[in-house]
Amino acid sequence: MLARALVSDPDVLLLDEPTNHMDIDAITALEEMLLSFQGATIFITHDRTLTRRLATRIVELDRGRLVSFPGNYDEYLSRKQQMLEVEARENAVFDKFLAEEEVWIRKGIEARRTRNEGRVRRLEALRVERRQRVAVQGTVNFDIGSSGRSGQIVADLDRVSFGYGERMLVRDLTMTIRRGDRIGIIGPNGCGKSTLLRLLLGDLAPQSGQVRLGTQLKTAYFDQQRAQLDPQLSVRENVSAGSDHVTIGDRKKHIIGYLGDFLFPPERANSPVASLSGGERNRLLMAKLFTQPANLLVFDEPTNDLDAETLELLEELLAEFTGTLLLVSHDRAFIDNVVTSVLAFEGDGAWGEYVGGYQDWLRQKRSSGAPKAAAAAPQRVAATKPTAAKKRLSYKEQRELDAMPQTIDTLESEQKALQQRIADPGFYRQDKTAIAEGLAALERINEKLATAYARWEQLDAGS
Repeated sequence: MLARALVSDPDVLLLDEPTNHMDIDAITALEEMLLSFQGATIFITHDRTLTRRLATRIVELDRGRLVSFPGNYDEYLSRKQQMLEVEARENAVFDKFLAEEEVWIRKGIEARRTRNEGRVRRLEALRVERRQRVAVQGTVNFDIGSSGRSGQIVADLDRVSFGYGERMLVRDLTMTIRRGDRIGIIGPNGCGKSTLLRLLLGDLAPQSGQVRLGTQLKTAYFDQQRAQLDPQLSVRENVSAGSDHVTIGDRKKHIIGYLGDFLFPPERANSPVASLSGGERNRLLMAKLFTQPANLLVFDEPTNDLDAETLELLEELLAEFTGTLLLVSHDRAFIDNVVTSVLAFEGDGAWGEYVGGYQDWLRQKRSSGAPKAAAAAPQRVAATKPTAAKKRLSYKEQRELDAMPQTIDTLESEQKALQQRIADPGFYRQDKTAIAEGLAALERINEKLATAYARWEQLDAGS
């Protein structure tokens, strides 16, 4: 559809949720293409990263009114917050004045005696204005029932492989998932992310290797196909199986009130699921899942069709979740805000583990090539000058070479300590400054190690 829209070289490009079901590589390519597009672009999206990169003006449809915000997404968020605060203050002043006028009119005799018909008409107008005021749209109220702690080991994979025919989706994967891990799984469409999830959950047997699952696991699985919803049943029947109440943790709640937490008004409770939009089905599946106590959340593309406000609330919920999280998503901002490590597809069935979120993965991918390039440099120099005499190390250089193993050992110990601290679930619950400082410290250590390895090889070649 994108190719079809662009081939005509349009002056105006209209895009309605263009990133839904696209993988990160395709989304990045789309961004680059739109950045170079010379015409006007009008797009609807809930992808905050895309909006931050592309938008120079944001037009919001809020309670039937269009409001234009010049500038980028962060400027929009700031100005929108200011507008809501001003609106709240004005409404509070209005409501206080209306309450005072209602007290006056209820005195009855005094109101009639003074014959202040203008004040009575003003009160009538105030009542009409109050009735016509449109409240800010409600927000989803998420809550996950706790199921106690799982065992320390959630899943242990030993040289696991799986594929279809000659195409390997997972090759020789060895890893351990521990209680409290928050792992984001990223890769292009069709690379095997959902298959990997099924292997991790024990729903699919590996063709070679072994998967050992931990103890006391209670799993809530968000399937991107939403197969757990019966389209022929009503909204309430899918969640409560005919009961008037649901139990969340140790609290009992009426089904209508519970569905209201997920923005389903009472009149929608008996609507068939087949009539719901994609975003409504996503919210309904979450409502169904969150009635089940869980200590392992598995989300396969949960962000499709969800609006930005709901995404932010879901992020807050997952930040407070004390269990284990496995997340497949192409939403880069969501990954950055939720996970503490990334499992990335690297081709031919290989998967690599990285500390941090999406942006951290990008940085580590870029820096991982530095040591190899630095190490290769002395070899290239030697190859271009085969007849050059080998230069003897000076006393100072020999001392430096002798000290190199200890230097590298110290740096690797610091690197390991930082990686463990960053991998801890509590690390990303700190304020943004502390998180940024921790990640920057790890990047500095990585750079120092790359430099030390290159220098060690250079000195060793001359000894």
